[in-house]
Amino acid sequence: MTVQLCRPRVGDLVFQLYSRPLHPELFDILATRQVQREDYCVTLRITRTGHVLTWENPRFCLTEVSAAANDPLPEARRLMSYRLRGEHYGSISAPAGIHYQMSFQVETLPQEIFLHVHDEILADGAKRGLLHNFQPHHRLSLAPLGYVNLESRPGSLVVHAFHTFPDEHTIVKSQSLFETRS
Repeated sequence: MTVQLCRPRVGDLVFQLYSRPLHPELFDILATRQVQREDYCVTLRITRTGHVLTWENPRFCLTEVSAAANDPLPEARRLMSYRLRGEHYGSISAPAGIHYQMSFQVETLPQEIFLHVHDEILADGAKRGLLHNFQPHHRLSLAPLGYVNLESRPGSLVVHAFHTFPDEHTIVKSQSLFETRS
């Protein structure tokens, strides 16, 4: 079976949060990284549609997903679900002193500015974080990027994600904060 690695349109995507892990077979995983801290573990996966990030400690689990709205994802223990349009902010306080905040922005840019920002993301991703450069549709086209940077400290994790959609001159930016509070 071949997997089509073209990105869906931005308007067909959702940003979701679960209080459980999601099975990796639900996603087209293109790149993976895991970070282990004393008090939590993070598994980051860049996917065809965005990313899947699972934050776990011995008491609780949160999974953040940027996926296609028609992906067969479970509804059980889904805490948030937003269409990726415009700007949005959300937060939850979970059991065991865990606090989660997120914001995302969908930005469509003029072609020249999009190309400049795309190149900046590519340069930054080459230095740090997890970057996936998709294969272009043909040799002269610009390939989409998936870039996620984790800032990990004891008791907190800050996640910056950038996903480019060259056919639409659009960038999806998200920022998430995972904190444990006493």
